[in-house]
Amino acid sequence: MSKSRVADKIRCDACPVMCYIADGKAGACDRYANHDGELVRLDPLTIIESGGQAVPFLNTGGGVDWDGDVIQGSRPFVTAVGAGTTYPDYKPAPFIVSQQIEDVDMVTVVTEGIFSYCGVKVKIDTDRHIGPERAIVRVEGEPIGHVMTSEYGSKMLSLGGVDHLTGGSKKEGRVTCDALLRLCNCDAVEMAIDDGAAVVVQAGRAPIINGTPEKLMRVGCGSAAIGMFAKQWAPHVDEVVVVDDHITGVLSEHEAGKGLNVPATGIKVKGRRSTPGRYFQVAEPGTGWGGTDVEDPLSILKPTDAKVAWPGLRLLMVSTTGEQWGYYTLNEALEPEAAEITPPLRASVERIAENCEPSLCSVLFMGGAGGSLRAGVTENPVRLTKSVKEALTHVSCGGSSAYVWPGGGITVMADVLDMPTNSFGYVPTPALVAPIEFTLRRTDYEALGGHVDHVKPVEDVLQQDVRRVGKAGKS
Repeated sequence: MSKSRVADKIRCDACPVMCYIADGKAGACDRYANHDGELVRLDPLTIIESGGQAVPFLNTGGGVDWDGDVIQGSRPFVTAVGAGTTYPDYKPAPFIVSQQIEDVDMVTVVTEGIFSYCGVKVKIDTDRHIGPERAIVRVEGEPIGHVMTSEYGSKMLSLGGVDHLTGGSKKEGRVTCDALLRLCNCDAVEMAIDDGAAVVVQAGRAPIINGTPEKLMRVGCGSAAIGMFAKQWAPHVDEVVVVDDHITGVLSEHEAGKGLNVPATGIKVKGRRSTPGRYFQVAEPGTGWGGTDVEDPLSILKPTDAKVAWPGLRLLMVSTTGEQWGYYTLNEALEPEAAEITPPLRASVERIAENCEPSLCSVLFMGGAGGSLRAGVTENPVRLTKSVKEALTHVSCGGSSAYVWPGGGITVMADVLDMPTNSFGYVPTPALVAPIEFTLRRTDYEALGGHVDHVKPVEDVLQQDVRRVGKAGKS
């Protein structure tokens, strides 16, 4: 890191803002400060001591096959958390560390990258409707992303990205950067979705939707629930309707019911029939039963077929999490009336809930490691890209194994819960600062034109001012 002086201030070149920092003060990013005329990094370098990510397929010791464990023994692993940056990265990365791993000389290059092209993908485990696909997600009224295509049992958000960070108003960029920083550091962020819900998202915690914490992720769609529990229901009830915004299931019509010789009941549901016992669009999306707007499950039923139904017919209606259910019998007019549920059926409802996983929010950081960042690793940046794609170089973020997207460039994605506490920072350009590490054989590092003159043994890096954590994860 270089510096220049203006009166009693020093200039930091860790990012394009180029702050002048007075003695005893920090820069705009709160990451660098002026301490008695010296530019210092406020957060300590973070070392993972009880195992870090390595390149598992390069293990050669003892002829033992790799057992699938990417955590390699007790070797110290130098993360990029607290390493600082060398912007602009024509200068070598802050730390290029070597160590012996099973008689193989390995090199780990660490740097805190400044990511304008970055964002997060958020998975929210819920059936409840939070907003239509493509709806804008807002924080403090500013657009920071949008709702993506739903996945099985979860709603998905795409937040951040260069268009929100730098392509909109100054406030939009500031709010987006702040929201991304808090999400990546596992803090709670309250957001509002156009024509949808108010949602509080925090990595590893249950989502809060319109003020109500979610509890369970659905066991499956209505059809899947029938497939799983039909055998438990058939001896104790005549008909089961599993209410679901995706596929509402009807036991007697479903193939599972037919396989168990469940007779037709004359119970009919609204919606568009897909295949026998499977119905789409039984109601509008919402925060009621099974992700629909239904509060009264009987509202999705058509008039009973008097030619088939009979008085006393036993009907169970249940949601895909088992949190809502109703038990009814048909009266003489063949209309459902609430009845006391039997113990076996109550147990089956509880079994549905038992098979549901806790509802959580997952936050995955996603960024493009391009441009000058790669120049901090090698004088020939494209060789680093090729080395990553050829699986010679392992990419991690704060010691957490990163998924590298196929195609051009080095686009990485990492689970923030696997990274040390407060791994992320920011610069007010605005952009996120995220740790990234490249690990490879020293011979391969030399071959790609790495900065070999700046390689240091790991022992030289393990100083008293580093932060040590037990493993990759929240500490």
